[in-house]
Formats: sequence, structure tokens, C-alpha cells
Amino acid sequence: MSLLNCARAANENKTSKKKPESKPLDAQNDKSLKQKNSKSDQKVSNEMSNQVGIQYLPICHHYELSVVIGKGHSGSSSIFLAKHLPTASLIAIKKINVEVWDRELSYIQNEIILTQQLSHPNILQLHCSFVKGHELWIVMPLMAFGSCRDLIHAYFNSGLPEQAILFILRDVLLAVEYIHQRGIIHRGLKASHVLISKNGQVCLTGLHNSYNTIQNGKKLRKVHDFPIHSVDCLQSFGPELLHQNLAGYNFKSDIYSIGIFICELANGQSPFSDMPATQMLLEKLNGTKPKLADSTTVGDFIIDDDGNDDQPGTTQERADVIFFKRTFSQNLHEFTSECLELDVVKRPSATQLLNHSVFKSIKNRPSLSLPSLLQPVTPLTDLAKVPRDLSAEEDDFTRKMSEVSMQEDWTF
Repeated sequence: MSLLNCARAANENKTSKKKPESKPLDAQNDKSLKQKNSKSDQKVSNEMSNQVGIQYLPICHHYELSVVIGKGHSGSSSIFLAKHLPTASLIAIKKINVEVWDRELSYIQNEIILTQQLSHPNILQLHCSFVKGHELWIVMPLMAFGSCRDLIHAYFNSGLPEQAILFILRDVLLAVEYIHQRGIIHRGLKASHVLISKNGQVCLTGLHNSYNTIQNGKKLRKVHDFPIHSVDCLQSFGPELLHQNLAGYNFKSDIYSIGIFICELANGQSPFSDMPATQMLLEKLNGTKPKLADSTTVGDFIIDDDGNDDQPGTTQERADVIFFKRTFSQNLHEFTSECLELDVVKRPSATQLLNHSVFKSIKNRPSLSLPSLLQPVTPLTDLAKVPRDLSAEEDDFTRKMSEVSMQEDWTF
């Protein structure tokens, strides 16, 4: 059972019975972004402003690890719920054992450096990082609702409500617009890389696959570089990135990923997830557009039998109840379709998408409204309600025992 499920179950049972401030790369763009979204950003940033006076020092005994709440980098790193002992505040710590790390150290190094150079309320900031023994510790704010993927697994198996999707989507677009203005292509935008705090602040993370188009003082118009460690992100990649031809790709590949991200939020699973990589590539290059599953698209979906006989009715009948008795707005359908255009030229930019009419229903509404839309899932805010995970202690004990060296051989 996930931690989000545990938190929700505990809530139901109860009712029934600073990091130093990074310098912006472009002050003028920062100013325009803040003016454009001043009302929502001001309220959302209040949560982070509470931590401005807190110093998170790179001292290991300042932090007490609790339980593993997630995995990162294809399972190569563990994210722990932890307590900052000087302030008793909850945080998250990513631990990477550099001795068993199967990738280049520059892979994680570049992510840390890039994140420290960025300053935006919708991009996850890092408090500090340091090395303890053979492990790299990265101290981060606790995003108490977890990732969007966690929410889908915990409760919203058939997708999130449209209003929640719009709040999340708006903040993700603000983050994408920000990095695009700084010449950065994300190249890994998906539900597991979008985190939500207890107050509804949405933060984009997963910059380890990003690419800076500014090389030697010049901004590249097209890119031919392919992410080395990208197996988990292939479903989100635009067809032009997967094609790897002379035409290359640009920032619009992230817009295609946003279209896939919307389908993942709305349908509860990522498009093409049931296909081999080669078939997925052919489908994308042929212009196949994933769609939102609702009453208006019922004829476009083929429902496979999942083999679960415990649930009443046929697979198609269950699908009709879950998916096809709801209706997403026409604006959201059009928005998704525009993002998934095969022709890169026809895809809008992040700035253009922020002005789309789909956001009229949440105009001037801060992200503080988001947590109420995620009920009955509750944020992870009480350490006492979290089940203790002894696997972390066992792993630590195993690691310590492996470091023990014998001065003499055993004699039998």
C-alpha cells in the first residue's frame, strides 16, 4: 500500500470511529513572469516563504531519516521522508549510493547545478546536497501529496477531475515557459516528475535529462542530441525526438510531452504504455493522436479484458461506468489535440498555451484550491501516522556489514 493510501485510510478511520536564493539568469524575464502571474504566485509562494529563514546545512546529523516514500532515476535512488532536527520540520531527502550508481556522476551533478541556477515557484528547489560515506544526500522540500503518478495510483485510477488537471497543467506550463525562455528543453516531462505540496503548489522536477540549447554563447535552433538514460521517458517523447533524423527537434518536443501528460492525468495511464517501443514509434510517426477517454470518444477506444473476474459486469461495461459516463470540456479536448500535433510548426508554444481559453474557469484562482479537488487523498504531513519502514535500516545494516574487512582469514 502506498503512503498516500495509508494517509487516506488513517483519515477515514478517524472520522468513522533556505537554501540560499539562486540568482536568476534573466531578470527581465523573471519580472515579466511575476507580473503575469502575480496573484497566483504570491499566494503559492507563501508556503515556501515560511522556509526562507531556515538554514539547511550540509550536516548529516541535522537530519533524521524515517521511511522511503519513493524511488528516482529508474530505481537507482531512494527518496526518504525525513525530519530537519533543528526546526522539527518535515523534508524529503534523496539518497544515491555512488558506489553502485550505474550512470555517470555528471548525470546527477548537472541536475543539481541546473536546479540551483533556476528560481521559479513551480520548479522544485534544492535546500542543499552533501556526501555521507558512499552516499550522496540531496535535501529537498517535502511535497506532501507526492507526484501526480502517486495520486493516480493512490485513488484516481481512472484519472483526475478536470478542474484538478487544469490547476496542475497551468503551473506546469509556467515552469516550462520559464525554462524555455532560458534555452532549456526538459525532455522528461511526465506525471512522476510533477509534484504537489500540501498547500497545492505544483513543482516540476526531473531535469536530469534536460538539454541547454545555448552552446558557446549561441542558441541552437534545432537539437540532435538524444538523452542517454531515457527508457522511462520514451512514451512522453515527441515523434521528432524519437525519429533522430537530420531535422532534429526543439522546444516543441516538450509541448508534445505535455499532451501525453494530460492524457495520463485524465485517463489514469500513459498512452502507448501497452506497446513495444518500436510500435509506439511507428504510431507516433504515423500521426496517431492519443485522446481523452470520455463520453464523446467512446467509439475511439477498444477495451481489452483485464482478466479480473472479481468485479461485476463485463470489461466493456466497467469501462463505460468509469470512463464514458464523464465528459471533459471541448476546450480541454482541443488543447490536448494541439499539443499532440505531428507537425511541430502547428504546435503552440508554452506561452500561447497559457492564453488558451481552457484556463478561463480557473482564471485568478490560486493553486490553494487544488487540495480540495484531490480529496479523499490527504497530504503526508504527520510523521506519527506513517508506518515505519524497516527496510531502510536493513539496507543500511547490509551496507555497513559489506564494508567490514577481516585482517586474517578464517580457519576451520
